[in-house]
Amino acid sequence: MGLVGRSFCNLVKAFKAFSMMFFVQSSTCYLLVHFTELLVFFFCSKLVPVEEILTIDIKPGWKKGTKITFPEKGNEQQHIIPADLVFIIDEKPHPMFSRDGNDLILSQKISLSEALTGYTVHLTTLDGRNLTIPINTVIHPNYEEVVPREGMPIPKDPTKRGNLRIKFSIKFPTRLTSEQKAGIKSLMGP
Repeated sequence: MGLVGRSFCNLVKAFKAFSMMFFVQSSTCYLLVHFTELLVFFFCSKLVPVEEILTIDIKPGWKKGTKITFPEKGNEQQHIIPADLVFIIDEKPHPMFSRDGNDLILSQKISLSEALTGYTVHLTTLDGRNLTIPINTVIHPNYEEVVPREGMPIPKDPTKRGNLRIKFSIKFPTRLTSEQKAGIKSLMGP
């Protein structure tokens, strides 16, 4: 599952004014909807309350703004076609990852010594796998490590995925002793 399939996504906007309840189970959202329906009997008609369960199968990789439409599921009135019921996907912030298109962004805070000598990223993916990503190059302030095919699933082709992009924030020391400065100069050279 991607961000969308594992509650990175909330259904938040309905363009109808009637009551509803949401039941989310894995990547499926069940909606208990209350609305009025026009029943016609021979020469008279009556509006009656109706309860119906609508199901939305949330696809991994769906982006913010994806619309799900239930045609003519709005309240009915005499001589008026019921409106469509439209839900719009919104993204719930994740504590570790952010999203940029189909790519996932992970920010890591590291020390200056880790940036200079190497660092290993340990993380749990959204689908529960543990990844270990060794970085053996010098990490500079704008460095970004790209891990191919570890991002969001691409909705039109779920066999493909975006990338995981790891960005680094390097903690520099606020001060150094004269011995530390001399040691750095002797190691790094002029």
